[in-house]
Amino acid sequence: MKKREELDKLRELGDDELQAEAARLRESLFRLNFKLALGEVDAVKRIRQEKKSLARIQTITRQRPDSK
Repeated sequence: MKKREELDKLRELGDDELQAEAARLRESLFRLNFKLALGEVDAVKRIRQEKKSLARIQTITRQRPDSK
């Protein structure tokens, strides 16, 4: 049920908030990949979760009708 709750939360956000969340996830993924490459952290599970969250945000953004 966690995935459903996350989807509902993301769908309630506005376009600007979704873009901000996507930017935050991209930055976090960059840092996690960098740490993983340096061997500091074994964060494979967290990287996978954040990639999925980013994909969900991008999907929701594409599904929304253009408000222009």
